[in-house]
Amino acid sequence: MPVMQSLAPTSIAVSSLDLLALQAPAVVQDVTPPPDMQDWAVWLAEIGFLPGEQVRVIARGAPGGDPLVVRIGDSTFALRRAEAACVQVLLAADEREAA
Repeated sequence: MPVMQSLAPTSIAVSSLDLLALQAPAVVQDVTPPPDMQDWAVWLAEIGFLPGEQVRVIARGAPGGDPLVVRIGDSTFALRRAEAACVQVLLAADEREAA
C-alpha cells in the first residue's frame, strides 16, 4: 500500500524575531512585550507587526547584532534586539530548509 505524503509543511518552528536567520521568511504570530514596556506592542502594531504579516531579518548591526534591519510587508525598519525579541514568528519547515 503506497504512503501518501502531505503537501503541507511537516512542522512549524516558533521563534522570536531576534533569533531568526538572515533572509529566512517567517510570519508574525504574536507580539508579547515585557511587562514594563507594554507600549511596545502598540508601537509595533502601528508599524505593521500584526499576526499573519510576512517578515524577515535582512541585516544585523555589528558588533553584537544590534540593531536588526527588518522587512515587514513592503516596509523596512531598524529594531533593537529587545524590541525584535517581543515578536514571535512562525517558520515552516520547508522554508527553513530553503533559508
